[in-house]
Amino acid sequence: MEFSKNALTVLERRYLSKDEKGNVMETPGEMLERVAKTVAKADAIYDKNADVHKTEEKFFNLMSSLRFLPNSPTLMNAGRPLGQLSACFVLPIEDSMEGIFDSIKNAALIHKSGGGTGFSFSRLRPKGSTVKTTGGVASGPVSFMKVFNSATEAVKQGGTRRGANMAILRIDHPDIMEFIKCKENNNDITNFNISVAITEKFMESVEKKEDYDLIDLTQGRLRGNLMPKRSLT
Repeated sequence: MEFSKNALTVLERRYLSKDEKGNVMETPGEMLERVAKTVAKADAIYDKNADVHKTEEKFFNLMSSLRFLPNSPTLMNAGRPLGQLSACFVLPIEDSMEGIFDSIKNAALIHKSGGGTGFSFSRLRPKGSTVKTTGGVASGPVSFMKVFNSATEAVKQGGTRRGANMAILRIDHPDIMEFIKCKENNNDITNFNISVAITEKFMESVEKKEDYDLIDLTQGRLRGNLMPKRSLT
């Protein structure tokens, strides 16, 4: 098993077990043993006669030869008290202050454990919409993306790295142009990748070179339209 100098530096900073004072407590080989043993134990859940030791040996050899390495949360957390091995989580965001901040809380806990999060902001009412409960005006999905971004910045994943997020917004959301341009200034939304969710109706409009509708899903009504070329440039 041979790791480059850079790989060893990253392992020591992020993946190898440390004591309360931050001193490294295991070698790269011991890390792989910890991971292989933990992953192999899962076989016994489904087959009480499974040769767990053989699976452990196979997985260790696969990793030590660098033919395969599992995701970061597995390397960090396997065989440790947290035991969170998943890298990606999709969290719903409801169109309410309570729902939005519940998602922020859950995202922060996931980032702390080493995972990343994805969200669709399409359910949130567009900027300028009336908020019936307060009589105020909604600030729109992009404003709340900035809140999610700030929370992510404040929480390091497992104490080792910044969190990572994916934001999605439907192409027919009234705030789609603001969403597409939200990273032109990369000071406010630094912890997000963004993706536009394309609909079949939009693609038909592209083919026909026709306008397509922008729809406020929270009120079920039309909020304008755009030409496909304009929305993609």
